[in-house]
Amino acid sequence: MSVLRPLLVEDLDRLMIVQRVGAVAALSHIFPQETHPFPVATVKARWAEEITDPGIDCFAITAADELAGFAAIRSDELLHFGTAIDTWGTGLAGQAHAELIDHLIMKGWESAWLWVFEENRRGVRFYEKHGWRRTAITSRTALPPNPVLRRFELPLPR
Repeated sequence: MSVLRPLLVEDLDRLMIVQRVGAVAALSHIFPQETHPFPVATVKARWAEEITDPGIDCFAITAADELAGFAAIRSDELLHFGTAIDTWGTGLAGQAHAELIDHLIMKGWESAWLWVFEENRRGVRFYEKHGWRRTAITSRTALPPNPVLRRFELPLPR
């Protein structure tokens, strides 16, 4: 049974809860909440735009028919990916990741790429466990305090 479904504008309020709680839990050492709180309005507006963008495939990750995560793919880029903290360690992220990889393969891509915060240890471990390879390419996010992003790449099976 698939854990992915299309993400809808009606999902945005629940999505903001899931994404904010997860980001605070996983990234507070990168974005100290006292000085750089999770930008709910900015992230919600971005998702609203991306859901209606025909060049971006946005997904809700579900568990027990409830939104328990999110993902987005733009061309061959895994643009966003995360699951609710109460699902961490359950295998939901791995199942959703496998379905996203199938989606990329179905679209005809031979490889995929993504950005991950260099200091996001949990995220880096997850991607490396699933075969992603870090590259030498870095960037900085536009969100203060502008931490370093690292590009990861994944060859896709044919």
